[in-house]
Amino acid sequence: RTVWETMKIVIEPSAAVPYAAILEPVIDVDGKRVGIILTGGNVDLDALPWNL
Repeated sequence: RTVWETMKIVIEPSAAVPYAAILEPVIDVDGKRVGIILTGGNVDLDALPWNL
């Protein structure tokens, strides 16, 4: 949901894993170039717990 609220992108649950990983303070990404792939091909828009 955070990705939707900040970037207006709907992603599938498995794509949220790398996004969540960079938000954790355990992984140091400060000052580094980091790329993650956010996919959304496996999303049922009718099953989302919030309205688009």
